[in-house]
Amino acid sequence: MAWLSRPLTLVGLVLLAHGCYSAHEHTVLSSTSAQHSTSPSTAALPLDIYIETAVATFLLCVGLVLGSGTLKPIEWHTWAGKIEREADRSLSGSGDADDATGNPFSALEARSGFINIHKLHGDFVKYSQQLGK
Repeated sequence: MAWLSRPLTLVGLVLLAHGCYSAHEHTVLSSTSAQHSTSPSTAALPLDIYIETAVATFLLCVGLVLGSGTLKPIEWHTWAGKIEREADRSLSGSGDADDATGNPFSALEARSGFINIHKLHGDFVKYSQQLGK
């Protein structure tokens, strides 16, 4: 749907600009006519300007949503699992920095001061099971 997002966004922007221009023109014309008139009148914006602005905002939002990239998982374990599964490849085909795979924390985990508690717990469980036999 990438081909549809740009025209929708463009149409939404044009309609929004036209709606803003129409609202400005209406305000200027109504204030000018109020200066020449003896009775103060406050004219609200016409309904078509409200509708045009709402439709333009909707089209603009739909165009931007359709043109956005794929969403990344928000659950940490899903994201970390995906990174660990793809650790053997350095980059996917696009070459984007966001598509870089591999564990971004491997430099931190390889430090001598880093302690992997889960691995140590697993080793301790194995050790205690061997002692219990």
